[in-house]
Amino acid sequence: MLFPSAKTAHICRSFILSKSSADDSHSVRVVDFVPSPRTKAESANVTSFLSSVIYPKELGSIAKQVWQHTGNGVSSRRGEFCHSALRDGFLVEKQSTMTETVAQRICKGPRRYQGKDTVNGSFRAGGIHPSPTDSPMVTDGVRDGREHIQFIEERFGRNLNTSLADQAKRAVRRRIAGVLKADVELIEALKKTSGEGRVAGLTESDVFLFPTGMSSIFNSHQMLLAARGAMKSICFGFPYIDTLKTLEKWGPGCLFYGNGSSEDIDDLEARLDSGEKFLAVFTEFPGNPLLKSPDLKRIRSLSDKYDFAVVVDETVGNFLNINVLPYADIVVSSLTKIFSGDSNVMGGSAVLNPHGRYYSSLKDTFARDYEDNLWAEDAIFLERNSRDFVSRIEKINSTTEEITEMLKGSSLGMCSSIFPVLIACV
Repeated sequence: MLFPSAKTAHICRSFILSKSSADDSHSVRVVDFVPSPRTKAESANVTSFLSSVIYPKELGSIAKQVWQHTGNGVSSRRGEFCHSALRDGFLVEKQSTMTETVAQRICKGPRRYQGKDTVNGSFRAGGIHPSPTDSPMVTDGVRDGREHIQFIEERFGRNLNTSLADQAKRAVRRRIAGVLKADVELIEALKKTSGEGRVAGLTESDVFLFPTGMSSIFNSHQMLLAARGAMKSICFGFPYIDTLKTLEKWGPGCLFYGNGSSEDIDDLEARLDSGEKFLAVFTEFPGNPLLKSPDLKRIRSLSDKYDFAVVVDETVGNFLNINVLPYADIVVSSLTKIFSGDSNVMGGSAVLNPHGRYYSSLKDTFARDYEDNLWAEDAIFLERNSRDFVSRIEKINSTTEEITEMLKGSSLGMCSSIFPVLIACV
């Protein structure tokens, strides 16, 4: 199993060992790959790392759970990049010794950043920089292969050079915070002076990006455990299945209220009143796919009285339509769906409530433990796709209202059963 960092790989190894026999401990190991000495000398901007968890194949179903539930695996773009970097000697096993022949051999950089005939160029985040005598093959004015595609994308504004990844991430965080309230290009987004977002005091520094939506949920749970100690969590309402599994399989466990009803809150209040302690309530607003919405005001009131955190997943509603941050300590989202809108990149975010009870401790914990594992190219696609997020949500809202009216006016009994699925898909 491949992971973007040693930390995420060791989470996988620990999970495998916790679900297997003691005899397997010696056969489950982590192998890290780092930029080679040659890479650092020739291509200083290659900064990708890769970690792998190696295990007996009979433990594969356990390892797969980590990829599925945590969302911490490598994206397809990172995988493609690292595959080429390994093949071409830019990534090597940590602490391995390269022979003089291997270290000094002439080899091509990853294909996607070089022309067909380019040799021994200077590989950087923005692409391969050939020497004057090693120009890429040109056919009809454009370069062949994968570089041809990148050339078209960059020339016509469909994508950006990967050297702008940090700026792209900053623009994405600003959009999520609500600092950017209109459709703007990256240059304009970076010109905007940093200000408060959709909640007073909220800034882009309170927004943290992740490679997937599940990664944002998993890591928010881990941050709460680190900040508040080991306590059971509560899953309130019928959630996306991996959220429940994350709470059940990592940490002390989970109390599951599948209906998310007022009666469930009554039961929770009785437990709290009897002295039970909980880490946090994890819920969705609205739920996916049943679209039930919990009583966040009452949950918030209980959290203030009995000292537990509230984590809300607002992916389906999205933060332009609903503002759940005042009732939550952390708001998590999948950026893969409506925020991106182009079905070609994954991402997730976690937003801290600057007025929450645990804000200071969570901010300190994120500052200490947070890893930015969102791959550079993925960030660029995510930024480009989300530029029209505001106007696109307006269109989605209008379309949803039309679908709603159509279904309400239909005499077909089946409409009521397919309504949640249609709205979730929209």
